[in-house]
Amino acid sequence: MRHSLICPAACKTGLEIKLLYLERNTLFQLKFTAKQLEKLAKKAEKDSKAEQAKVKKALQQKNVECARVYAENAIRKKNEGLNWLRMASRVDAVASKVQTAVTMKGVTKNMAQVTKALDKALSSMDLQKVSAVMDKFEQQVQNLDVHTSVMEDSMSSATTLTTPQEQVDSLIVQIAEENGLEIMDQLNQLPEGASAVGESSMRSQEDQLSRRLAALRN
Repeated sequence: MRHSLICPAACKTGLEIKLLYLERNTLFQLKFTAKQLEKLAKKAEKDSKAEQAKVKKALQQKNVECARVYAENAIRKKNEGLNWLRMASRVDAVASKVQTAVTMKGVTKNMAQVTKALDKALSSMDLQKVSAVMDKFEQQVQNLDVHTSVMEDSMSSATTLTTPQEQVDSLIVQIAEENGLEIMDQLNQLPEGASAVGESSMRSQEDQLSRRLAALRN
């Protein structure tokens, strides 16, 4: 008789224990993933600064062609870092929703399975795979009715195949200005790179660039 009075209040069923484990593990994995993504963002930013230092050195050696290559690398790494940072914010937002779900005892087995997929995607260092898994995760959160608003749109691709030429030239000019380097002659000797903007936009960009470079020479 004593046993029947105590067990209902003090004991948990095997299913309840399993769900409790899934809840805590899901939340832990999300928070851990967000921190890992932040580390990747910091590393990409560090790599970007290293490439900018190479731009400076190349300009000092009057090698603008190499400077362009390093500038492209710097911009690509900076964009990569921003993408990792956006994804970290996205994961952190979902973690907050899952925290609410844990409080409401709403974390499901399906969500735990998506957590495993997220961990696998992160280990591949593939930002697009992580984004795809996050889409599934956010759907699970919506199914719990704890989503108060639509999550961010899918983030942009982690890598850009071609860096806009105006960004490259702008970075070169910025570094040249910061270090008092004259690069007008070398820059004019190089062929124009491919650009996604139209001719009128490029002409305006070149005019602005010429004015800034002319100011360096005066």
